[in-house]
Amino acid sequence: MDQHTDSAAGMKRELGLLDGTLLVAGSMIGSGIFIVSADITRNVGSAGWLIAVWLITGFMTLVAAVSYGELSGMFPKAGGQYVYLKEAYNPLVGFLYGWSFFAVIQTGTIAAVGVAFSKFLAYLIPQVSETLVLFTVGPVKISPAQLVSIVLIIFLTYINTKGVKGGKIIQTSFTLTKLVSLFGLIIFGFIMMKPDVWTANWSDAWNLQNLKTDGSFTSLTTVAALGAIAASMVGSIFSSDAWNNVTFVAGEITNPKRNIGLSLFFGTLIVTIIYVLANVMYTAVLPLHEIATAEKDRVAVAASQPIFGNIGTVVIALMIMVSTFGCNNGLILAGARVYYTMAKDGLFFRKTASLNKHAVPEFALWIQCIVASILCLSGKYGDLLDMISFVVVIFYVLTIFGIYRLRAKRPDAERPYKAFGYPVLPAIYIIMGLAFCTLLIIYKPEFTWPGLIIVLIGLPIYYLWKNLGGRTEVESD
Repeated sequence: MDQHTDSAAGMKRELGLLDGTLLVAGSMIGSGIFIVSADITRNVGSAGWLIAVWLITGFMTLVAAVSYGELSGMFPKAGGQYVYLKEAYNPLVGFLYGWSFFAVIQTGTIAAVGVAFSKFLAYLIPQVSETLVLFTVGPVKISPAQLVSIVLIIFLTYINTKGVKGGKIIQTSFTLTKLVSLFGLIIFGFIMMKPDVWTANWSDAWNLQNLKTDGSFTSLTTVAALGAIAASMVGSIFSSDAWNNVTFVAGEITNPKRNIGLSLFFGTLIVTIIYVLANVMYTAVLPLHEIATAEKDRVAVAASQPIFGNIGTVVIALMIMVSTFGCNNGLILAGARVYYTMAKDGLFFRKTASLNKHAVPEFALWIQCIVASILCLSGKYGDLLDMISFVVVIFYVLTIFGIYRLRAKRPDAERPYKAFGYPVLPAIYIIMGLAFCTLLIIYKPEFTWPGLIIVLIGLPIYYLWKNLGGRTEVESD
């Protein structure tokens, strides 16, 4: 077999360790870190708990990432988490993930990040604001921001149909740019920190309470406090998601048994450090109530004023545009590989299993583009965020529990890398993930149930596909 080509899949292995690490980091860092801290602060009402929410999320993400290292070493092929679930359980569980991934997880994230790009472009070009209405289709009002987000998704999809090399160049350059920019923002923020603001924010740092928009506080019972933490983590988990995207492109990673696990660890570690430092910086330049009441939750924009002055708004708008552009490129590049692998297993549109002359799944890229564009028109940022976070964590828990199942089912299987801290750390993740999902069902049922329903819709679709249209052969690399 050619060292650059996966003979089973026909994909070219053109992504190295640095590319994989930047794909992890670039897919994780979108618009969330610039926005969601406002909602977290309203929920927890203190600087200490704001940072604690990000630390808890970072810990969960790192544990999940190093656990996935074992699975990526066992199954170093395109499809990632879909393959892990299929192998640990059965094709049905794998399909339910792939279906949810296609219906809301990946496509919804692409849509949400695309809309965020448009929102901040409006700072520079007011004519593309989300508040304007271009035309109405029935009950749906179409804004310029929605159309811009769709154009962005179509453009990046087109680039990625021309081969993995073009997507790789965009991913590497834009991710490096936003990492440097974020570190710069954090450093300048600490240089311009306000000692009186810092002291005020941290004088009562661990009093967990709701912070209202008028600046008043509401005490929480123990049970309500747990609900507040879970509600807060919706934003931080959404901001930290998509770290597993590198597993989807395993067919294009050089030395995947080694490089995927390392990419997961380095990428999630870098982003966790940036996220925690950015939030500490917010508490150094903005009073807590200003973080909570930032206009349209744009905390980074509010923080930029004391750091950069009036030009700060433009600086942050450009940073977020770079960030969301690169993030969506990574999401689009990686996502299509899941549908491709599902189709190879006879569980998706047959045409999705083919590669174009550039050795990429072009049809898979375009159907992903269509669904993400529809979600841009129909879903609000917050609605998608809530639904995605709930469904994503359910499948992360199932996947990590799959490590225990595979250790029992295939004790002699090759494991180039074993889950760090097994069996304790993966078990801690499972407990934390289940607690998060349970609390979310209790405190945010209006968005969690729709996400669960989307997963369950996959049940009849699976059997319909198996009986009517699916191919029977299962690809085994």
